[in-house]
Amino acid sequence: MQPDATIYVAGHTGMVGSAIYRALVRSNHPVDKIYTRSRAELNLLDQGKVLEFFDQARPNVVIISAAKVGGIRANSTLPYDFLSENVLIQANLISACKIFGVSQICFLGSSCMYPPSAKQPFVEDALFTASFEPTNEAYALAKCTGLKLCEYLSTQYSIPSFGIIPNNSYGPGDSYDLESSHVIPSIICKIHRAKLEGHSVVQLWGSGRPIREFIYVDDLADAVVFLLRNHIRKKYWCCFNVSSHEPVTIKELAELIRLKMDYDGEIFWDASRPDGMPEKRLDTSRINELGWLPATSLDVGLSLAVQDYFSRLN
Repeated sequence: MQPDATIYVAGHTGMVGSAIYRALVRSNHPVDKIYTRSRAELNLLDQGKVLEFFDQARPNVVIISAAKVGGIRANSTLPYDFLSENVLIQANLISACKIFGVSQICFLGSSCMYPPSAKQPFVEDALFTASFEPTNEAYALAKCTGLKLCEYLSTQYSIPSFGIIPNNSYGPGDSYDLESSHVIPSIICKIHRAKLEGHSVVQLWGSGRPIREFIYVDDLADAVVFLLRNHIRKKYWCCFNVSSHEPVTIKELAELIRLKMDYDGEIFWDASRPDGMPEKRLDTSRINELGWLPATSLDVGLSLAVQDYFSRLN
């Protein structure tokens, strides 16, 4: 990425996209060289509008963080929406990148793209080796499609691209809608509601046994900027895992959040609800060898996430 490159952050209003914008600004990239558009300003499901925007903006670099996202409940109940909308968004953006000859693409994937049967921790080569976990199959299939579109664009048309596969991201800008939120914001919101309503028990989905790793969203954004500047351009396509390397069970995670929120009640685990993938850990040797490491521990990140939640209530 050139120092004065014109960058389009697709999905900048979401948690990850807004963090990427902040990271670009922190890295002293010229603000007038960073394009962002809200959903109201640019409907990424409309191919004509996307092409019109690219024709006007002519970005050199495109970061694709735009997506329809949600937790296990949303993924389980809205599979058609998750597949169709994400495939459309990705195809429209990547097609525009081809038509207008961008010089670099960064595509944000998800750890749910890995098959649950693959050896832990997941290495990038384990992608596409087996079937997806059923509760998030639609989202995983859509993300794998976007990843392959970028790979094929790179190999067929020599447009340097790379994919980033993060573990569960969290932090400022997260969604606290209980119908669609991910695990950390969902637990924070449920514990806060229990405190407000004087409940001595909080009910959470699943057994609490699944193992997860998390990545603070500003660390993920820093990884994006790092790779934009350090990705080996001669190798037109590559994919990188990004994680914090702090595996924790969901039960342990809930206990950490409970303590940070000073909640004295108990947590009841509804084992009739799905757990999702039993374990998701990522091997990050590939990006670590280039010199990137996460800066935020889970303990610090959870404190910041709780602070962010309460700041948004005011």
